[in-house]
Amino acid sequence: MKNIFALLMILVLSGCSKEKKPIAYGNDACDFCRMTIVDKIHAAEIVTDKAKVYKFDAVECMINYKNDMAKEKVDMFFTNHYQKPEELIRAEQATFLISEGIPSPMGEFITAFQTKDAAEDVLTSEGGKLYTWDELLKQQASK
Repeated sequence: MKNIFALLMILVLSGCSKEKKPIAYGNDACDFCRMTIVDKIHAAEIVTDKAKVYKFDAVECMINYKNDMAKEKVDMFFTNHYQKPEELIRAEQATFLISEGIPSPMGEFITAFQTKDAAEDVLTSEGGKLYTWDELLKQQASK
């Protein structure tokens, strides 16, 4: 009986792990705008403190959804990035480029980069402006 209880506890606790989940491109819908997520460079996710995962087709949808969240507390923000489409990285550690040279699904032209150096390389060819996660949140809030 003790073994069964221990196994059940392990299953319950492992089901509540706070981590990102793979996005099923072409199948998952954005939790903010309801569009199907197809863009593998601009998708994003929120993981709450209760391990609930919300998926988005663009960083701006994630920011708008975060602003509308009433009761849930965000634990982690993730975003795809330019160098390795489909790979999710922590948004707080990314560098963001707003450039009309790189279209995004919702038309805000926000693209994440894993490193500032990578973002600066693309900035040189595409133009635009670089932001940290906190700067991007302030920029989007002022719109």
